[in-house]
Amino acid sequence: MDFETIIGLEVHAQMKTNTKIFCGSSAAFGGEPNEHTCTVDLGLPGVLPVLNKAVVEYAMRLGLAIGAKITPLCRFARKHYFYPDLPKGYQISQYEEPLCEGGEVKIFPKNGEMKTVRITRIHMEEDAGKLIHGEEVGDASHSYVDLNRAGVPLLEIVSEPDLRSPEEAETYLKKIHTLVRYLEICNGNMQEGSLRCDANISIRPRGSKEFGEKVEIKNMNSFRNLRRALEYEEGRQRIAYEEHEDIIQETRMFDDATGTTRQMRTKEYAHDYRYFPDPDLVPLKIGKEWIDKVRAELPELPDDKRNRFQGEYELPLYDAEILTAERGLAEYFENAMRAASAGAAKAVSNWVMGDILRVLNEKKLDINECPVSPSQLARMVGLIDDGTISGKIAKQVFDIMAESGKDPDVIVEEEGLRQITDSGTIETTVDEVIAANPKEAEGYRNGKTKLIGFFVGQVMQATGGKANPQAVQQMLKEKLGA
Repeated sequence: MDFETIIGLEVHAQMKTNTKIFCGSSAAFGGEPNEHTCTVDLGLPGVLPVLNKAVVEYAMRLGLAIGAKITPLCRFARKHYFYPDLPKGYQISQYEEPLCEGGEVKIFPKNGEMKTVRITRIHMEEDAGKLIHGEEVGDASHSYVDLNRAGVPLLEIVSEPDLRSPEEAETYLKKIHTLVRYLEICNGNMQEGSLRCDANISIRPRGSKEFGEKVEIKNMNSFRNLRRALEYEEGRQRIAYEEHEDIIQETRMFDDATGTTRQMRTKEYAHDYRYFPDPDLVPLKIGKEWIDKVRAELPELPDDKRNRFQGEYELPLYDAEILTAERGLAEYFENAMRAASAGAAKAVSNWVMGDILRVLNEKKLDINECPVSPSQLARMVGLIDDGTISGKIAKQVFDIMAESGKDPDVIVEEEGLRQITDSGTIETTVDEVIAANPKEAEGYRNGKTKLIGFFVGQVMQATGGKANPQAVQQMLKEKLGA
């Protein structure tokens, strides 16, 4: 049977504020257990929460960036559940009246066709603490609670069930990651849990209008694991469907080691949490002036930047998508283009996407720490364009530049890498190569024209890669009688 996969994501983005959402405790990652806590986030009797204004503005930034409606009057609600990492016995969240409703995110899956993913809502909430099981600290008989994370501000971004494959879900999560980093509201560090998501997945026979029973997979904190978990769950549900087994609504967790999901609990429903408005927090009024102020402070967004790169620099969609995936990478490219010639955009793009990203990956550096400056890269591309060095020699120059930080002109002179363009020098080497390979020369003259590559290679080897390859090829053809 042909099945259709239905996926929706609930993404949790930790806000990059100095303090927590309802108190003055530090929201910094790490620290000694329970170091970043106070009477409010510990849920001690008699304390009152006070809303962090920066969290509201950060949420508005994201809502405006995706075209969501900013609710003029929103409320906080108490979401009740009992677990040791939740000191109050409830989480302050939003339910019936979230801050942002609607909006959309555009993605480009690998087929290259744009897909629009609708957003249901974006709401503010506090994070829970962390439960550390004794086995992790050599004490199997006890569990420990670290409440440093309790009260850290989160945005929950809930999508409509518009995603149709694990690959689309991964692409969508990457786009959210890009957005929150562009807006500078979240550092996006998935290893620290700053961005994580829950995935809802179901399947149905293709053509059916009714949704199947959905399964939620909790706390995916990497793009790869999200895709792996969804691929496994997609296959598990297909087998169950074909064998007429019931698929129940449940919450599952992903086991990275085995690549499988397993049941955590049967799925809760909204009424299980006994939501009601939080009596300690007054309704939040959002005026037009505040919205206009936040909108005016928005940076150029990734979609707008991608479209501009395609138009202004005449880059293909693939290049523009990669270059604008990170704000810092886009700025690096544009800084290089300010120092490069107008027609060098594609060459600069190739170097950024290739060797620059390779060096950053090898050295585990951020783009802002790149050992090759944008102006140095632009100058090196210029040396290729004016014939000073060949593309092959440029690779050597780049590697030296990445290790030493020297300018490309200095490297070319110090290493003697200037390209040989003198026709007399090239002719002498070409004559020597032809004389040393009479059998191949005869074969070329008898129609084996692909041997030209062999001769070019021999000349380039003899000149240490410094000869102009176009000039070499032209002279070889003249000498061999082509």
